Amino acid sequence: MSYSLISLDRNILHNGAMEIPQLGTTFTAATIATNNDGSYLLDRWKLFSDGNDIVDVTQSTVVPTGSGKYSIAFDVETINKKFGIAQIVEGMSSIPLQNKKVTVSFKAKVSSTAKLDNIKAAIISWTGTEDSVTADIISAWGAEGTNPTLVANCTYENTPVNLNITTNFATYSVSAILDTASIKNILVFIWSDVTDTTLGDFLYVTDTMLNIGNNALPFSKAGSTFIEELNICRRFYETSYALGTPPYTSTDANRFTVLYAYSTSGCRTIFPFFVPKRIDPATKLISYSGTIDKLSIIGAGLSNIGNTVTCSPSQTGYASVSDSGTAFTNGSIYIAAWRADANL
Repeated sequence: MSYSLISLDRNILHNGAMEIPQLGTTFTAATIATNNDGSYLLDRWKLFSDGNDIVDVTQSTVVPTGSGKYSIAFDVETINKKFGIAQIVEGMSSIPLQNKKVTVSFKAKVSSTAKLDNIKAAIISWTGTEDSVTADIISAWGAEGTNPTLVANCTYENTPVNLNITTNFATYSVSAILDTASIKNILVFIWSDVTDTTLGDFLYVTDTMLNIGNNALPFSKAGSTFIEELNICRRFYETSYALGTPPYTSTDANRFTVLYAYSTSGCRTIFPFFVPKRIDPATKLISYSGTIDKLSIIGAGLSNIGNTVTCSPSQTGYASVSDSGTAFTNGSIYIAAWRADANL
């Protein structure tokens, strides 16, 4: 794999303006897109919290003057617990940053500084297998004011300190030289380091940026337009629902593609992805076990074939569909109803 130098004025983070909501706009214990520790939120951003249902998360229209339309809002639901968000930067964008100085900046405010009075930010390196960062980067959250203990292969590149965020939006930044040996991925982590919180306290974050250099640059998006930013995010995750609508709201698939049977147990097809995926989706994308789930084969006598059907799409959508029985007719054409809902 080759790695190219990143433009000095480019925002390395995706969806820094919090405007792409493929998984939904609300994340609670009662919604399909949950607020569990380790859950994905607005595109490319992941929730880390000391337990589940610590904060409700929404795509908010509370934004700084002169900013974009959205921020991400965290509403304290379980008191006295730490929480935060992180984005994992892909290896091909992280490895060229080795031994360079980088800066993370973002706009933020809190609803009250009475309790939610210690917000920190960190640039974290991962030296394990490239693009295989441990699902939960926190091994212990620790006492108030004590930076969380990271899992093996994760290192703080800066020394996180209280940024003294107020009830008015302002820009905050941290910088670090990425001098840990053999960095494979970079993570940006923003969190509340408080263990004495009040129910209903809010933290708002938007215009998050990672750039090369000593100083925070004026905020810019990774994509020059909304659709370009959306397609950048689709490389990692693609939903077949409308933007803002959580996946799996019903058992009905809502896209269709043609399959050609090359034997009694196998078909070939192309799934029309909007953009090529970062990795082969494999069975993360498609599964079938006799009832309509993510893939349903439709044809004469096949609307509920009762066999196990597996599908292995490539990054570009070319796929082999295999049936555990012999339900297909060699040379026949079938229709597959499917959904594309998977973080990759």
